[in-house]
Amino acid sequence: RVQLSESGGGSVQSGGSLRLSCDASSYTEYNYCMAWFRQAPGKTREGIMAIDSDGNTDSRDSVKGRFAISQDKATKTLYLQMNNLKPDDTATYYCSAGIQWSLPRKCLIAGNMDYWGRGTQVTVSP
Repeated sequence: RVQLSESGGGSVQSGGSLRLSCDASSYTEYNYCMAWFRQAPGKTREGIMAIDSDGNTDSRDSVKGRFAISQDKATKTLYLQMNNLKPDDTATYYCSAGIQWSLPRKCLIAGNMDYWGRGTQVTVSP
């Protein structure tokens, strides 16, 4: 059974940083795509950054230059480094995994992902 587990959320002030981690050790696909999504209250879940098994990445424009996605293949851990956080970044952040697509951008579509973590809350105060 595939289980994804996020950690690292918390409360920070605007301009602060957080690093999220996702334990994906139970996901054993060789060709894959993994992504971070977030969902704010009253809003739809949105994909923000994706990375595939070849190391190709893509991201939503609103986080470019502030967030970075990376992976440790040895430990099967996915990371999201978030810098210069803004109040609009407040949301529950989810780790997801699925098959590899021709473009990692397709992994930013929730319907294209197969497995999800339970989420970790990120709160950014003004």
